Amino acid sequence: MTARMVAARPVPWIVGGSLAACLAALGATGFDSVPEIVLGMCGPLVSAVVTCVLRERTAPERLGGVMMTAFAVKMLFFGAYVVAMLGMLNLEPRAFIVSFTCYYVALHLVEALLLKRQLAGTSPALVSAAIAGDGARQER
Repeated sequence: MTARMVAARPVPWIVGGSLAACLAALGATGFDSVPEIVLGMCGPLVSAVVTCVLRERTAPERLGGVMMTAFAVKMLFFGAYVVAMLGMLNLEPRAFIVSFTCYYVALHLVEALLLKRQLAGTSPALVSAAIAGDGARQER
């Protein structure tokens, strides 16, 4: 597996890596916390996949605005997700929070690395426009 293969088709690698990590975590806990570990993975995984698809389908000059909107939507989604999992499903909090936090951090790191790789071949003016969220700025 090379970085180029992952960058070309990241969604299957993200899903596969998350499932492998989930199975390892389940095995390490003796399958005592199956719903907590699996549901701790699902929210961040869905978010990472949707963000990855948005990132791939967005032109570099529009990327900043799209990512800022995605960030706002993610804040609302994750707040509601954690409340629903802990409040309505009555999951064991410690196992769920550990699983959720690990997947959240790891998948956001993967998203950041993929975004960096996507913008690596882009001109500095477009990168600045993408970071600023200014789709109207033109490459000089």
